Amino acid sequence: MVRVLAVANQKGGVAKTTTVHALGFAFAEMGRRTLLVDLDPQACLTYSMGIDPDSLEWSLHDVFVRKTKAADVRRTVPGVEGLDLLPSTIDLAGSEVHLLTRTGREHVLASALAMMHDDYDVIIVDCPPSLGVLTINGLTAAHEVLIPLQCEALSHRGVGQLLETIDDVRMFANSELEVRGVIATMYDERTRHGRAVLEDVKTRYGLPVLDPPVRKSIRFAEAPARGMCILQHASSSQGALAYREIAHVLDGDRRPVS
Repeated sequence: MVRVLAVANQKGGVAKTTTVHALGFAFAEMGRRTLLVDLDPQACLTYSMGIDPDSLEWSLHDVFVRKTKAADVRRTVPGVEGLDLLPSTIDLAGSEVHLLTRTGREHVLASALAMMHDDYDVIIVDCPPSLGVLTINGLTAAHEVLIPLQCEALSHRGVGQLLETIDDVRMFANSELEVRGVIATMYDERTRHGRAVLEDVKTRYGLPVLDPPVRKSIRFAEAPARGMCILQHASSSQGALAYREIAHVLDGDRRPVS
């Protein structure tokens, strides 16, 4: 059965998109049929995967607003077997206003993805940096949440707010939603502050932290401009190896879901 993972943190710049792209590529490398969902109107995931959002005729916006089938919107990722994308454009920002007027608005993405569950082993949703209706849709559609965490105080503060939102989603829309764990991103083990923030997240919130941490590297900044993820651009780098290892950890704890 398909496994749906939402990658969420309402603070921007914590490597949500990088994490989605890298894990998606890693799962595809392992032979898992994988779909990535760009739920962010900024369309950074779409751009990073070598697809120009401005050139798209159809996007996730059409699924939300025009009730287009998600299968008709998805795109195959050039040069990567087994990896597909539901792309975003700036039009998705208008979808939020539209969704606010719809009955069952938090379930729209879940309903759209349900028709493709048999096509994939893994679906990963890249949530926007907010706790609005788009992120609520991502959490409602997911079985589990991954939280990328830049090990500094402001990112740490956002974890508590996100967990409150996850509790609300459990109560009103998706009682089975679980937090799979935290992924430490842009990590610098040389700083006492980074180590302290990561340890506090473990103790304060009782969240598992997926090892290894993803260390800072200029390679992450270079990859999107080439339409690649870190695993393609710098396959043997520490960052690429970390994401591959995390993907193997996640793949190892697969369990039946419906």
